[in-house]
Amino acid sequence: MTNETPWFVAQLRPHGLKTASAHLHRQGFETFAPMQNTSAVRAGLTTQATRALFPGYLFIGFDPSKTTWSVINNTRGVSRLVLADPLKPVPLPAELMAGLMARCDATGVLLPPENLDVGDKVRVLAGPFADTITTIETLPDQARIGVLLELLGRKVKTTLPRDGIEKIS
Repeated sequence: MTNETPWFVAQLRPHGLKTASAHLHRQGFETFAPMQNTSAVRAGLTTQATRALFPGYLFIGFDPSKTTWSVINNTRGVSRLVLADPLKPVPLPAELMAGLMARCDATGVLLPPENLDVGDKVRVLAGPFADTITTIETLPDQARIGVLLELLGRKVKTTLPRDGIEKIS
């Protein structure tokens, strides 16, 4: 994946990520689908899984002046290329894509935030506590952090996934 390539977004059909990626690669397009490692507790067992960071969407890299980009809409697994102007696709900001790719490893999996220490201020990015600012209390393992959240006037200990927070400088 190159940072010089203009990047665009395609909306996928349900469960179309693998199919769309394979067919787009076959047609000569670059694709990028950032993933994140997640864990879930079901029936008392913790399971690990890798899931799409942006479910239902796929980044496609191509030069619209050198490529017949209209074939993307007819590719298996793709619902449509997301366009502001139906006659000419406008690429995503290069800084956005460069930053997103920098946060992923070589396989496209989102890396956990680095340099977290007890006492650091963090912002919760997703879930019921989104945009809450709190302080790291413990670092129980590589995938989670321990924090104290204020709920209904009381401090409650909980753990959050590292990829669900951002460090505040």
